[in-house]
Amino acid sequence: MQKIYKKYFPVFTLPTLIAYAICFAVPFFMGLYLSFCNFKTISSAKWVGLSNYQFVFNDSAGFISALGFTVKVAVVGVITTNVFAFALALLLTKGLKGTGAYRTIFFMPNLIGGIILGYIWQLLLNGILIHLVGADLTFKASYGYLGIILLYNWQKIGYLMIIYIAGIQSVPADMLEAAKIDGANYWQILRKIILPMVMSSITICMFLSLTDCFKMYDQNLALTGGAPANQTAMLALDITNTYYNRVGFAGIGQAKAVLFTLLVFVIALVQLRVTRSKEVE
Repeated sequence: MQKIYKKYFPVFTLPTLIAYAICFAVPFFMGLYLSFCNFKTISSAKWVGLSNYQFVFNDSAGFISALGFTVKVAVVGVITTNVFAFALALLLTKGLKGTGAYRTIFFMPNLIGGIILGYIWQLLLNGILIHLVGADLTFKASYGYLGIILLYNWQKIGYLMIIYIAGIQSVPADMLEAAKIDGANYWQILRKIILPMVMSSITICMFLSLTDCFKMYDQNLALTGGAPANQTAMLALDITNTYYNRVGFAGIGQAKAVLFTLLVFVIALVQLRVTRSKEVE
């Protein structure tokens, strides 16, 4: 059987490898080359060396500001979404009445597009802020920051909750029963058994929430559009604005995109190594 698998392995993997090369590898290396060029179209690209990257790192009001704001959103967003999602998963694995309906209700926001969610929450939060302080989300960066955190939590908690529920339900029931017989209370069971046993789910949820925070674009665009004065622009929005909305900045936008890709890759890799090291068999 193994010989048959090895014989036909290239046949089944070749289409995937071709699609990967066309959709990711080739565009990435073309983008990497263009990040060292000044261009309006690909055919007119002129090599300028590291000048694009020098501009990016000196642009404190652009890429650096967007990076700092994105990190602030990611730190709070990852922690809050995972804590609330795990708490809901624990609650909805207790055999409560209507558990299936609650799971569906909490999961539904994830099915709504980010642009639509952004405009819905913009209307809601602007109405509340105008009533309370007489200003909207674009008046202060702190208002926009809070809005993005609320929107992100509302959208992602239900999705992560489903993954945590699957992890909690995979914990052997006899192990939990044995711990209860030995006199362990709920918090001891949670800390010593449930958390270690669902570390694979935590790894997945941490990875998804972290990368989603860094890649957030449509919610940011619809909610604040980077206002005021680009202070609430996250990395993806800043890159798009640089590339498409500033004449002669295509090469700089491409350099930002390359740095963004490498940054997300490194952060995700570190997170995976840290959380996987705590998984148990």
